[in-house]
Amino acid sequence: MARKEHVSETPATAFLKANGVEFTEHPYQYLEHGGAQHSAKVLGLDPFTVVKTLVMQDEKSRPLVVLMHGNRKVSTKNLARQIGAKSVEPCQPEVANRHSGYLVGGTSPFGTRRTMPVFVEDTILALPRIVLNGGRRGYLVGIDPQVCVRLLAARPVHCAIEE
Repeated sequence: MARKEHVSETPATAFLKANGVEFTEHPYQYLEHGGAQHSAKVLGLDPFTVVKTLVMQDEKSRPLVVLMHGNRKVSTKNLARQIGAKSVEPCQPEVANRHSGYLVGGTSPFGTRRTMPVFVEDTILALPRIVLNGGRRGYLVGIDPQVCVRLLAARPVHCAIEE
């Protein structure tokens, strides 16, 4: 029998399956504070195609999700201007965990506890395939980036800055 490494179902993979989305599984050895750069390195992927799921909030503490290239940072000033907010900042980890239902480092934009607006760096949508978190630390899933627009109503933004 062929051995295929499989991670048990998460709310994210259940959401993708329920919506008929084909995805590939990419488990890896999680490293605390390793981030997308670490996962890209151990999986042999271009960090530009590894997408971070960031839970942020506006000036009224309303949560939102930003999908960003693994080797880029979010210009919160540019993001705020584009989404009509006065300011945007990352949520504290415990607040992000509460909004998403996931642990920071394992946050997926799919199957979140709370429905939040999703914004995606526009250049991500031009990629043929991306990998992003599958709902558990040390577990990425590969999908067509258009799935984010179709299922999450992700709005394109242009707020990436070099890391």
